[in-house]
Amino acid sequence: MPHRIANATAKTACAIYFRRQKESYLYSLVKTKSIPKNKILVGTASWSDPGFVEHWYPNKMPAGDRLAWYAQHFEMVEVNSTFYSVPDARMVERWCRSTPDGFTFDVKLHQLLSRHSTNVKLLPPTLQRAAETDAKGKVKLTPKIEKAMIEQFRQPLEILRGSGKLGALLLQLSPAFSPKMHELSEMEPLFDALAGFRIALELRNRNWAEGERLQQTLDFLCAHSATFVSVDAPAERHFTIMPPDLNGVTNSELAYLRLHGRDARAYTTGKTVASRFNYDYSDEEIEEVAQRARKLARQAKEVHVVFNNNALDYAPHAASRMRAALGQMIADIPRQTELF
Repeated sequence: MPHRIANATAKTACAIYFRRQKESYLYSLVKTKSIPKNKILVGTASWSDPGFVEHWYPNKMPAGDRLAWYAQHFEMVEVNSTFYSVPDARMVERWCRSTPDGFTFDVKLHQLLSRHSTNVKLLPPTLQRAAETDAKGKVKLTPKIEKAMIEQFRQPLEILRGSGKLGALLLQLSPAFSPKMHELSEMEPLFDALAGFRIALELRNRNWAEGERLQQTLDFLCAHSATFVSVDAPAERHFTIMPPDLNGVTNSELAYLRLHGRDARAYTTGKTVASRFNYDYSDEEIEEVAQRARKLARQAKEVHVVFNNNALDYAPHAASRMRAALGQMIADIPRQTELF
């Protein structure tokens, strides 16, 4: 049944899809027309993971040449290094020069802003001296330090925006950010400070999507014109795994889909990023994801599909096949294992 969103702007459209047995059922939260003209951008979470360097890039390719080579094969990338540090302005300018017009950078915001436990050493030097810390050297997130951290990001973000290459800002919240201990309204000062930027929010605590809480979660994002990040993940009812059959479209300008692999044991017990998302999608699964992306594109003008299965060459290989499944023109890149 259609449901009106309180405080939602007239331009905001929200919808929920639940996938069941390769079918999709749409429940509209506000009345919305299908958008015929859409864009689906496909890329990976980072372009410099060790597995990429060892198994995907040409042998002995200089580090400074990798982004340009990546951009020959994909139209977008999710910047992962910004989760750990604020990028130098000169570095961001090199990113812009290394990529063609129309290339898109989605920027993952710093772990402090995403409510993760953050060592003070991961802050810019000027903020390290100003930050309050606990006995273990972890930063206490105060309004003052949050505002200062956002200001540190503003220059590199403006460089990307000025070049026409800034996509969305990804907030990947900590699993510890739960409805039992927190409220989504805690994000409002950050949303306000980043007004004018597209924000995509990935929740990592399943309880935000359980029962009546799901409706409240999507209502909040819709009212703030923020994009709900849908995921492809293991079909396991674990509190750190969001439902993989949920597609929430909370902003008609942008839908976002991140793919983490489908190995529940690896996801919940892996000690490193590569081990947690160690999954090689089959061709059949890629086709399934392509169909899902097309359905999202019917409700959003742009869809970003990001492969985060960053073990070995799994992510770029999957992203290449995804582009092929969508009928997008890409260069044919044989896997290194096929070359010998």
